[in-house]
Amino acid sequence: MKPTTENGLSRRRLVFAMISTALMPQAAFAETAVGAQPGGTAIMRIRCSFADQTFTVTLEGNSSAREFAAMLPLDLGIEDYSTNEKIAYLPRKLAEEKGGPFSNEAPGDLCYYAPWGNLAFFHGGYKYSSGLIRLGRLDDGPRPLLKRGKFSLRIEQLPPA
Repeated sequence: MKPTTENGLSRRRLVFAMISTALMPQAAFAETAVGAQPGGTAIMRIRCSFADQTFTVTLEGNSSAREFAAMLPLDLGIEDYSTNEKIAYLPRKLAEEKGGPFSNEAPGDLCYYAPWGNLAFFHGGYKYSSGLIRLGRLDDGPRPLLKRGKFSLRIEQLPPA
């Protein structure tokens, strides 16, 4: 005979309900933090600020972008890397999405480089490499990324439009 609570629920179901309820606020955040395009595609937008530069990014609808958005707000450091990008290290690595190569790489892309656990803000041309996951694109192009140096970076989610 299964142990039950007063209303007839098994302890296992009660524990499951409690865990589900505890996780619900995070799921609700993910749902309310996005807008929707016609056709039901989710839109997530973030604001990034460093030095005197502020810009917005529209995130992709992939699981890595959603996981990144759930980490916000973040205060990170951003610095130049190579001649075509700025990088910022996340406080923890994202789960790797099992996506393959993407095409149409362009300046203004925001990507996650899984092997190093960093964001890559591209301001110059680049080619896809293994471990690179596109998270989104700068809404108004890469110009703000041209400011050279090492700065504090603030990333926060924008409310739905």
